[in-house]
Amino acid sequence: MLVAHGVRHAVVCPGSRNSPIVHNLNECPDIQCFPVTDERSAGFYALGMSQALKSPVAVCVTSGSALLNLAPAVAEAYYQHAPLVVISADRPPQWIDQLDGQTLPQPDALGRFVRKAVSLPEPRDEEERWFCNRLVNEALVIRNAPVHINVPISEPLFDFTTPSLPSERKIERLSSDISPATLNHVTRMFLQAKRPMLIDGQPMNPLLDEAVALVDGDEAYVPDFVLYIGGSIVSKRLKRFLRKAHETWMINEAGEVADPFMNLTHIVQGDGEVVADHIRFMLVMEPHPFVQQWDELLARLRRHADAYEPAYSQMAAVKYFEGSVGDAVVHYANSSAIRLANSFARSHTVRCNRGVNGIEGSLSTAAGFSVVTDGPVYCVIGDLSFFYDQNALWNQNLRGNLRILLLNNGRGGIFNLLPGLEQSPARDRYVSAEHHTSAEGICRQNDIVYLSASDMHQMRSAIDTLVSTDSNRPVLLEVFTDADADAQTLKDYYRSV
Repeated sequence: MLVAHGVRHAVVCPGSRNSPIVHNLNECPDIQCFPVTDERSAGFYALGMSQALKSPVAVCVTSGSALLNLAPAVAEAYYQHAPLVVISADRPPQWIDQLDGQTLPQPDALGRFVRKAVSLPEPRDEEERWFCNRLVNEALVIRNAPVHINVPISEPLFDFTTPSLPSERKIERLSSDISPATLNHVTRMFLQAKRPMLIDGQPMNPLLDEAVALVDGDEAYVPDFVLYIGGSIVSKRLKRFLRKAHETWMINEAGEVADPFMNLTHIVQGDGEVVADHIRFMLVMEPHPFVQQWDELLARLRRHADAYEPAYSQMAAVKYFEGSVGDAVVHYANSSAIRLANSFARSHTVRCNRGVNGIEGSLSTAAGFSVVTDGPVYCVIGDLSFFYDQNALWNQNLRGNLRILLLNNGRGGIFNLLPGLEQSPARDRYVSAEHHTSAEGICRQNDIVYLSASDMHQMRSAIDTLVSTDSNRPVLLEVFTDADADAQTLKDYYRSV
């Protein structure tokens, strides 16, 4: 049934209770398996693969707390509308809460972060087999959201006697695209507004944070009509600014109500990119003065950012990297890394787990993306995010197309930028998690090519190597900077803006 619904890739985790499922996934010629030992990392691997493939990816875990370890990745997938299929093996229900090992209530364990959760019976007759088929179909017809299929399996577990997988009924759900009438109506509303603004959330809105900082008090730049095609927004300043708008229309494929600007008036179910492309085409034919005003402001900021020469810092590393990487797949981790991307990323889409995740899973997501992609996949990541997710490098799947730019200033640098927190004596040790750790040993134990830099010349030379070297193993560049200097460089940049 997975194959019938388009699943061709599965991330599988070790365990005895799920071994019959893993066996079948491996035996099925239409499904490619990727082993990952750490379940938390495995969930993000599957998320990255789903992003790259734009199709559902399964992740299979054994019973007990193994399922709970998927929760961070599943929550992120829920807010990214990514199709993850969680398959958990379970103990027979009569043994739940009976002090039996690795046994806990698994049905609905992932809560509201899955669109559909089903727990199968162990079928003993044709009616129960029909019931299993129906439940799995109910889960797999869901698109653009994670689902959970819980599979209780009684012992014996290892009687691999069935010669082939059965042919199963598939139930289909027809998707509905935005009709021409709806497309024309939304476009007309946009073009007829006095001050319309098209906002595309994640991946990102480059330079809008700086732009809003410049015009926050200027009513001439405040939109009256916002067309928002979904996805999380990094900048709190931008969200506050857009709350000044008169109304917002949101377009998303699930038709869900989300009101981050507190002025939502309409929800349109469909593909926002279709609408955005149509509006951009119409703006070429019929330029809008308010849109042109914003385009001119952003063009000035782009020229300023491109010409700005920061001192040696994380900002300098990201700026030089962005000038070197070209049109590639680049994943940014949260906090300081993604904020630097907002200023300097130009020639490629920026990917970031901005749904709900903090420091976790960024490296695993990029690694998962890389194992189903032939071209280079880059991950720009801070030290806390990297060390938290280091098990992303501990598996058999990695190849030389994964490249990592690790920005290590010995702490969570974002906390140096939060006004007032400097007054707390707990900031450096307990909030920022100050440390003196290097990735060199981690790279050595996982056969990762390791590079390092601690000044401007070394950094530029090493980035040149990172983006140009041929390798059959992943390459990591660790750039060491000073957290206080990083914070001052960022303040200097905003002051120059």
